[in-house]
Amino acid sequence: MALSNLEKVLYPATGFTKGELLHYYATTADVLLPHLRDRPVSFLRYPDGPEGQVFFTKNVPPGTPEWVTTAEVRRSEGPARMVLVQDLASLMWAANLVAEFHTHQWLVGAPDEADRIVFDLDPGAPATVVQCCEVALWLRERLAADGIEAYAKTSGSKGLHLLAAVRGATGERVSEYAKELAVAAERAMPRLVVHRMTRSLRPGKVFVDWSQNAARKTTATPYTLRARREPLVSAPVTWEEVTQCRAAARLAFRAGDIAPRVQDHGDLLAPLLDAGRAAPLP
Repeated sequence: MALSNLEKVLYPATGFTKGELLHYYATTADVLLPHLRDRPVSFLRYPDGPEGQVFFTKNVPPGTPEWVTTAEVRRSEGPARMVLVQDLASLMWAANLVAEFHTHQWLVGAPDEADRIVFDLDPGAPATVVQCCEVALWLRERLAADGIEAYAKTSGSKGLHLLAAVRGATGERVSEYAKELAVAAERAMPRLVVHRMTRSLRPGKVFVDWSQNAARKTTATPYTLRARREPLVSAPVTWEEVTQCRAAARLAFRAGDIAPRVQDHGDLLAPLLDAGRAAPLP
């Protein structure tokens, strides 16, 4: 496999190169791959850096090697083939395309059953991830009341993602439940939360996006780099970090931060991979 343009600067703000991007994915593979495996992947590609052309690739890209696993998936417009990143070689081939990794909340072998619930907490300025943390703590308690254990990661952009392992429900049912909780959060914290996507409602509030639970939708995969000015990562965080967050910079993690965090904590989202811990919806 040929890896190309290793000296190319992808993140001008820090000088982070494509070679460093590939090194990041190679050294993070042990914790990243389990969250990619058996999930059709969409790529948000930025081959000339985040300030160049940025575009989504859902179907198998032209030139994909025969040894990369692909699978047919249903779409409203008809079946399509998507990539499955199953191993280190496939990960490095995909990383060489320079892309964010986005995955569905279901596995390729069971597309009609969601195994994740996700909330994307998106702050509208002047709100920041600090306010997202307040909302995350409320949602964590609300989910726990229904027997569902939640975990958090940064979005790698401005906000926070909340995830939990679930079982026995379609994406449609999980979306309904997620919307119920988003509405409840808005009722409990009307000055802080909005559950509707309407832009005019969002300044100074946290938009609780429940819609990414739809079977057709995807969310940034744990540990993926993001197409931002700096090489920010969608990084798992502890609940202690969420509780103690008083400044947005405290929950901004770059590529170089991840190896020490994995050494200290392991994969904080590993429980999501344990089917025995998946909870039924109420």
